[in-house]
Amino acid sequence: MERFGLVGFPNSGKSSLFNALTGSSALAAPFPFATKEAHVGMAAVPDRRLNLLAEMSSSAKCTPAQVQFCDIGGIVEGASQGEGLGNQLLSHIREVEAIVYVLQVFETKDLPQEHDPLSQLHILEMELSLADFDSTQRQLERRTRQARSDPSMREEVALLEKAAQVLAEGVPIYRSELSDEEKIALSANFLLTNKPIMVLANLGEEILETGGSAAGNSTADLGEDLPQAEVMGMCVRLEEEVAQLPSEDQGEMLQELGLGEGALAEFASAARKLLSLYTFFTTGEKESRAWTFKAGSTARECAGAIHTDFEKGFIRAETIACEDLLAIGSWTAAKQAGKIRAEGRDYLTQDGDVMEFRFTAPR
Repeated sequence: MERFGLVGFPNSGKSSLFNALTGSSALAAPFPFATKEAHVGMAAVPDRRLNLLAEMSSSAKCTPAQVQFCDIGGIVEGASQGEGLGNQLLSHIREVEAIVYVLQVFETKDLPQEHDPLSQLHILEMELSLADFDSTQRQLERRTRQARSDPSMREEVALLEKAAQVLAEGVPIYRSELSDEEKIALSANFLLTNKPIMVLANLGEEILETGGSAAGNSTADLGEDLPQAEVMGMCVRLEEEVAQLPSEDQGEMLQELGLGEGALAEFASAARKLLSLYTFFTTGEKESRAWTFKAGSTARECAGAIHTDFEKGFIRAETIACEDLLAIGSWTAAKQAGKIRAEGRDYLTQDGDVMEFRFTAPR
């Protein structure tokens, strides 16, 4: 399951975003370090296709894909040296698959805006880069000693030295000129700044009310400064208020506020693009379910997402595109019409495939 870490200055809106995404009620207070421990929450990923499949199959159960969010306390200048809650918070970031920088665009009497969004971003990047520099120095010491008796370690030592030079200048790995192959090789070293990132500009209601020009400028500036990131603007406070309503009332309120499908749907779409995530489905009377897979996954690998026995004893995958199945009206009718394909173990699963796996059960 993918885990996203919410990172930003104190009072930037991280806890409110966490509540908006998960429907939780984590403390979101107008004073620094209200969040001292990381909060972890789950959220079901909305998908119209799953609901339609469940309706088609008269499924007794409908299980959406899920994503996990980690609300990490406020990072301040000097965090890499232990300022604020420092290393305690940085350690939580190492455990996530992707980082979401939450940047304050709104301005209030209680929360004066000390830095513009770009300044906030660069300070956060600097702190994470310096923390990574310390980590590479410690790893270099160990690897250098090992390389004296194991020549195969020399290539890793050279790469860590190269990364350390970049990080010493406060440049995160994702901004560096290291090649994609080098960044992939560094993934084994668990560096904070070698993770995929998203940037969320937390807008004030006054910005939305004035037509959103300031919002457009903020997100455009951030996107131009950091083209390798997914950048979005959102009024987190309004999204949090909607998330606290009963589910049957949320759609109407989202429409009234002009918030589209809501924070989770927008976030999930951007997250899928960032991490190259797609969805396949299984459907039947007992359950319709959405499953997440990485781009390039084979049918056999997707079978393993359901159960390891499916992968070990894989025979074939019977599959059809979701939209085609919905148009026909049932799995049985699609099979009778010859629309269900039999795919082998190396078939590259496509987003929206509805699949049924045939396998040999272990003895």
